Amino acid sequence: MAEKNIPTVSMFRFVKNAGRILKNPLPFHRENFEKYGDVFQIHIGLGQKIIFSRDAAFAEYVLQKNQKNYQKSTIQTKDLAKYVGKGLLTASGEHWAKQRKLIQPAFHKSHLSGLLQSVQEAIKIEIDKIQPNDEFDVFPVFNDLAFQTVVKSLFSSAANQEQINRLQYITEAAQKMLVKELRQPFKRWWFHLSGKIKKHINLTREARQILEDIVEERKKSGVRYDDLLDMLLDARYENGEPMEKDQLIDEILILFTAGHETTSNALTFTCELLARNPEAQEKIFSEVEETKNKTQDLMEFVRSCSFTQNVIEESMRLYPPAYFIDRVNIEEDNFNGFKLPENSSILFSCFEIHRHKKHWDNPETFDPERFLNAKTHSSYYFPFGAGPRKCIGNNFAMFEMIMAIAEVISRYKIAPKTSEIQIKPLITLKPKNAILRFENRS
Repeated sequence: MAEKNIPTVSMFRFVKNAGRILKNPLPFHRENFEKYGDVFQIHIGLGQKIIFSRDAAFAEYVLQKNQKNYQKSTIQTKDLAKYVGKGLLTASGEHWAKQRKLIQPAFHKSHLSGLLQSVQEAIKIEIDKIQPNDEFDVFPVFNDLAFQTVVKSLFSSAANQEQINRLQYITEAAQKMLVKELRQPFKRWWFHLSGKIKKHINLTREARQILEDIVEERKKSGVRYDDLLDMLLDARYENGEPMEKDQLIDEILILFTAGHETTSNALTFTCELLARNPEAQEKIFSEVEETKNKTQDLMEFVRSCSFTQNVIEESMRLYPPAYFIDRVNIEEDNFNGFKLPENSSILFSCFEIHRHKKHWDNPETFDPERFLNAKTHSSYYFPFGAGPRKCIGNNFAMFEMIMAIAEVISRYKIAPKTSEIQIKPLITLKPKNAILRFENRS
């Protein structure tokens, strides 16, 4: 195949648009995709270029078919890792493979079924806080819900509220700092010089100490809860050794960062979409009531709520929390005529792939029915990534979201709304001004 040049957006245009990119880069990327096609690159200075793609076949090639030649970029392995350590999300190579093999059993469905009762309790406590008939931003409710769910699943009752609040604050502060670093690379010298980066690294040290205290208390107590912390403490490498303390803290920090952020975003966007589609709310309500009458078993319940799952899947198609996937090739490669020199930085836009007219009928329309046969979309639907590095907690997240939406809709009708959904793309795709009103069903 003849070699093709990747269309390039100049550094001048990149810097000229820096302000709007910092605020929301997605319209800028959409313009470039519409102008240049499904693959383009941006010149960001000092000879550096980043390749952007909404080509699902390219993503599948990199994430699955030739995944051994691609690793995560320094955005995660270095920039994010300095705040959350070398856990499963940020590790690479042999270290990642060793950790994945060690931790995978903790997220097996048979283990997760034992956590569902704790998850449901955490969900009910947070949903109880909703004030019916008041208009309010629902994101903080779901943010707290997702964080408390991670806490309950990890620690049962080991962490006190003061520790939980502090961990939540530090996790979110570090993310905001990282976004500034990534969106304004030309200011990195200032972030170092001003002490901003050091301040946030010190905050993460505080978070590590809190987690270490919780772990030590659990070990001393000798009490088993069969939560994720017990599973991580029980995990053994092939040589029979447990995880070292620092590695354990890394993995717990990653679970906090990845485990609550994406879920709270997805739940908020799902409720935003349901507010604009009242008929979908009623279908969920009917399904949930019917399923409750059939079974008291929580695992059977979540597996039976198929339409609720379809709604969440459609929500994550339109508003994927992990809206970009990044990779760097180890050796030179070629895809579809595009030469990829070694160490090429590639960003796949899940946001654009999930709305590509080539793959989806009426891609901007909310249509949960399209997921009646989810397997037909597997090659161009990546809400949890794809390939060997697909999110280890995808089943846990889906169970949690089904239970949360079922609980909300069984209690409330979300008042109809017609305005456009607002977004705030940070490390994950976050909702903005998600003002909704809940009305009691009774």
